[in-house]
Amino acid sequence: MTLHFTNAKLIDPESGRITSGTLSVDQGKISKISADMAPLPANAKVIDCKGKYLAPGIVDLGVKVCEPGERHKESYRSAGMAAAAGGVTTMITRPDTEPAIDSPEVLEFVTRRANEAAPVNVVPMAALTKGRAGREMTEIGFLMDAGAAAFTDCDRVITDTKVFARALTYARSLGALVIAHPQEPILSKGAAATSGKFASLRGLPAVSPMAERMGLDRDIALIEMTGAKYHADQITTARALPALERAKNNGLDITAGIGIHHLTLNALDVADYRTFFKLKPPLRDEDDRIAVAQAVASGLIDIICSMHTPQDEESKRLPFEEAASGAVGLETLLPAAMRLVHAELMDLPTLWRAMSLNPAKRLGLPGGRLRAGAPADLVLFDPDAPFVMDRSTLRSKSRNTPFDGTRMQGKVLATYVAGTCVYEGS
Repeated sequence: MTLHFTNAKLIDPESGRITSGTLSVDQGKISKISADMAPLPANAKVIDCKGKYLAPGIVDLGVKVCEPGERHKESYRSAGMAAAAGGVTTMITRPDTEPAIDSPEVLEFVTRRANEAAPVNVVPMAALTKGRAGREMTEIGFLMDAGAAAFTDCDRVITDTKVFARALTYARSLGALVIAHPQEPILSKGAAATSGKFASLRGLPAVSPMAERMGLDRDIALIEMTGAKYHADQITTARALPALERAKNNGLDITAGIGIHHLTLNALDVADYRTFFKLKPPLRDEDDRIAVAQAVASGLIDIICSMHTPQDEESKRLPFEEAASGAVGLETLLPAAMRLVHAELMDLPTLWRAMSLNPAKRLGLPGGRLRAGAPADLVLFDPDAPFVMDRSTLRSKSRNTPFDGTRMQGKVLATYVAGTCVYEGS
């Protein structure tokens, strides 16, 4: 069946424009985009968008799905349903599972599970070192053959510089992308907050923003030495931005990302030890938040992601220092990102460049675009629709969101993967 989306505002992150028009889908791919409604074949299904926004589906880089090992926190089925409800059509999943995804056999298992259970595209990453222990690199070539899109030890920093340099050199020879967590591990060990007056008043163990800058400086030196393809998973402080800009200006193959929570929340949101706001790295000061949002708008920071990290109630209902870090974000990514638009920190095409086009380009995926021949992975949404977030309605098995009870704007009306509707809102 041919689909025709009419009366839509089309967001094109490649051109940076929003145009009114019609988009046609045939055999799972975008076949035509036009300003006027063309004559329709007899079997065409017309979808009236009623003046709402139609955009490429979100490509979410860095989603944690807890299979294998902790399926009670999140499964591919529950994560896929949450992604569809959040306008995420492709999940790039992390290897920080139990056991870690560090062999072709484990990677093939999770790929098979994902394809069986999730209604959206799932692209897995693999660990850079065995067991994410930072001592011995994985079989990068075999893992690439098995479908690994990138290699990362997630939030575990490889402290042995020689091991990391060897892994980068080997990844470079195969053209593999390495994703790292820029943080000086000794300074940041045990930290629950960003250093400053607020952390001191709350008596929380804190880390200086310079720890992120120091970790990034080390990684940049290794990239310069090895020539590897590198992505920093989260750049959250203003102090790290000049080093990132210099590295890009020097021609290094480096990109950077940031999670939506660091773009829309700050250190004061922790308030009275609210553990749903405990993240890694910890939430930063408001000046840092504004600086990194401006860096996304300028293109210095390339990618926005949900950094979806499910944690069960038992892990969060603890004293702040002992509670697990992380928050779910698949369903809240789009409405939270609308805060940046409504605050006029960036426009919708710029936002979609960071949430959809850039992650697809960095990983060599065909999505993230509104053009003929691209996959018909689409999200239809209303950026202004108000609602109060109720975490009990989330589709994730874990519901550790910092936005519970928050008034938000931006609702997903429908999500399509390869032209098939996988979610339709009320």
